[in-house]
Amino acid sequence: MADTVTDTPADIDTPTDVDTPTDVGTRKFPQSRFAPPPGATEILLVRHGESAPHVEGESFALVDGHGDPPLAPDGWEQAKLAAQRLIDTGERIAAVYVTTLQRTHQTAEPLLEYLEMEATEIADLREVFLGDWEGGEFRKRVADGDPIAQRMYVEQRWDVIPGGEPAHQFENRVRRGIERIAADHPDELVVAVVHGGVIGQIINIATGSTGFSFVGSDNASISHIVVTPDRWVVRCWNDTSHLSPTFSTAAEPLI
Repeated sequence: MADTVTDTPADIDTPTDVDTPTDVGTRKFPQSRFAPPPGATEILLVRHGESAPHVEGESFALVDGHGDPPLAPDGWEQAKLAAQRLIDTGERIAAVYVTTLQRTHQTAEPLLEYLEMEATEIADLREVFLGDWEGGEFRKRVADGDPIAQRMYVEQRWDVIPGGEPAHQFENRVRRGIERIAADHPDELVVAVVHGGVIGQIINIATGSTGFSFVGSDNASISHIVVTPDRWVVRCWNDTSHLSPTFSTAAEPLI
């Protein structure tokens, strides 16, 4: 008698398809990817481009007591590169914030032109007040190795400068500025063009750090935080990949 051949329907598992006993009921846990919690605000912090140099014997114009230099030619180019980075990544930007100082307005211009958007000014995120060393004097004192400047670095406090803004006041107003942005933009992403000292303070608040640990972000660098009512999360700090193919090692002015 001839052998009988029976076809196996395609939808029926063959023995090789059957889970082994060790697989049955086993749960797997892949690494999770970060996602902002509901109601959170993502803020891309852009430090302004390089500002004009201080000329000895002259003073920058002041706005509410703060030195207000314009961007240097290199600063305009940095602003364009930062804007292109944000455009190329396809970020869905709900708003752009700047401070009362012109270097942030000028840095934001290329991005605002592309987005066809107007910037919102937020005074609480202006740079730390340098007291008697405003108007460019700070740069000269640091360059000359002034004893007070050296003490400032040792103690990691801006308020050792005569008339400088007290540390707690600076922290409180920066916190207030970020909280205002977050309150206005739940579940949205915004750009805030601010200052090196301000970015350092924001990252300090988010991480519980103190002093100058995060002061010195590069001009036109991008940092990324996520703000919730319960905590601030740092996603990245001082991203400069749009400015240079190498990690930054060149000395940058603090302010």
